[in-house]
Formats: sequence, structure tokens, C-alpha cells
Amino acid sequence: MTRTPLSAEAHGPGTSRTEPAGTAAAAAAAGTPVVMANPNTLSDRAAMGLPDAFAARTEPWPLAAHRDLLAAPAETLVAVAEDPGLSFARRYAAGTVLGLVGDPRIRPDDPPMADVPAARVRLGLPRAAVAEVTARWRHAGVEAEWIAKECPAYEKDIPAFRIALHPVTNIEYRRFLEETSDAELPSSWRFGGYPEHLGNHPVWTVSPEAADRYAAWLAERTGRAFRLPAEAEWEYAAAGAGGREFPWGEDFAADHANTVEHGPLATTPIGVFPAGRSPFGVHDMAGNVEEYTADSYRPYPGGTDIADDLAVSRGEYRIARGGSFTRFGDLARCRRRHGWYAREIYAMGFRLAETP
Repeated sequence: MTRTPLSAEAHGPGTSRTEPAGTAAAAAAAGTPVVMANPNTLSDRAAMGLPDAFAARTEPWPLAAHRDLLAAPAETLVAVAEDPGLSFARRYAAGTVLGLVGDPRIRPDDPPMADVPAARVRLGLPRAAVAEVTARWRHAGVEAEWIAKECPAYEKDIPAFRIALHPVTNIEYRRFLEETSDAELPSSWRFGGYPEHLGNHPVWTVSPEAADRYAAWLAERTGRAFRLPAEAEWEYAAAGAGGREFPWGEDFAADHANTVEHGPLATTPIGVFPAGRSPFGVHDMAGNVEEYTADSYRPYPGGTDIADDLAVSRGEYRIARGGSFTRFGDLARCRRRHGWYAREIYAMGFRLAETP
């Protein structure tokens, strides 16, 4: 393969409150943050399209208008949190209470899983689509070489597998640390302290090796074949057999995922963006935290090896998918390939897969 040099890309963001505009002027007119520069050359706030001044995304007391939820049983709270007909504020409030009283969706030894059937699926992006995708997200600084990592489109036979409905949470990772004395603490746990009120939020940032160790530990503990999903499995589980652009469909919808366009600039409880579920009913495959796969970056069959700054600085890096609360909607695209760069803006989590 020919290795194509790339100036600097660990993963370039995109942005939109609706389907992204084709030009910076149109994006600005629509009120969309405009980056128009490689995000790795900017400060974290600039890369997120935020002003230097305080930017409020949630109410100062998020439970104040939803006090009735404080007395609701956990099953009712789950129903509220996953009801797409309710406002985000109400879903978020329900998820927040669940994070304090205990979330029944979190079963550490028996995580809820979706069954994904065997299929021959079409993955990746046709080379002819690179220019169009790049133009659609150009106002966010996206460059063609970054999108070219998704090429070419190819077909692959994927055996049946299972994938977790939610990413691994803080409370699950805490038990892993308690029982294994693993030395690696998530960077999001400031000073190594467990965030008690965020038990049902995805854990971030840990290394891919720590994610592998978690899966191996749970597999040994339960006797089940837990692991990280292969990159192709992750894309199939997110996009479905029809190869959607986003887990919910073809057009970006800012209120369907916890990305920087619409989200609270922090992680959210699992499953509070129900309209963003994948075709298999899987939550949070776009936004919230990025998710490691089991595979390191390699070009697809017939593709070109692109030497982005991750490849140059690390030599090899683990592919992550799905975007996060710190990144724009282009990273929420099901085909987008990226990885961990050593900056706080990279919120890296993971979810489990299982071989039947």
C-alpha cells in the first residue's frame, strides 16, 4: 500500500444543528459554530466551536422543574429517560436521578445485549463520495484525507454476535478496579476519585489496553466470551445492514446524540437519546463517548494507508468510533474512523461485544 502523508489529523470534527451546510457562510448564517481549521491546531474550546466566555447548555438546577421524579420508582425513571416523546431536560433529569439511586439497566455481570444476525454487509465509503462528505463538513475543518480513511467501500461476511446496549459505565469500571487493583484510573475521575453522581454515565478516558483488560476480566468472571467489537462489527451494529450514515438515518440530527452541537458539554446518563438508537436498538453509538474497537488502524482492502499524525506519532493506534460530547457530528457518522490523541478533548470509552 502507498502511505499518504497527512498534515495533522487524529480525528477532525464536523458540526451542525441540522444537516450540515455546505459552506462556512451558510453555517454561520444558520448559527452553527464554524471551526475552519484543523482542530488539533486549536485550543480545546476553539476546537469545540465554543467562545472563551462561559457557555451554558443546561439549567443551573436540572432537577428543580422535575421534582416529581425524585419519588418515582426506578422502572418509571427508565421509561422516562428512554421516551423520545419527552423533552431532553426531562429525560436527562430522570437519568440523573437514576445515577443517584441506582440504575437497573446496569447489570455488571449480565450486561444487556442486542443480538446482531449474521450477514454479508457493505461497509466503508465509495471513493466518489469523499468530496461530497468533505464539503458537507468543511465548515468544521474537515479535510479530504481524513474521510479517505473510510475508503473504499467493501463487502464482508460477519458472523452473528452480540453487542452491549450501552457503553461501559463508571460504576461498572469501579468494580473492575476494586476487584483487580488495576493501576489505570480514568482521566475523567479527577484526582482518581470516583464520581458518585455519575455512576450511570460512560467511563472515560481509559487506554485501549485497559478496555481489553476489562473485557477479559469480565469474560473470566462470568465464563462468557466478552470482548471489544471488531471494527466491522461496530459499524454494522451502528449502521445496520442498509449502511446508514448515522445510527438513526441519513441526515444529522443534533437532538439525537450527545455531541457538541446540542449536548450539555459533558457525558450524559446512558440511553437518554432514544431517538438516536441504532437499527438493532443500541444506545449511544453516536456521541457521549468515543468507543474503542478491537482493531488497530489498517487501510481497507484496496485502500491507501494514510499517515495521519496518530500514525506518525504512535506508529500504530486503536480505531475508535462514534464521536463524543466534545466532538462535532461528523465523528458521529457510522463510517468515521479515528483514534485516541493525547488531549483532554478526546473522551475515549468502550462497549462490550460477545461471541454467541
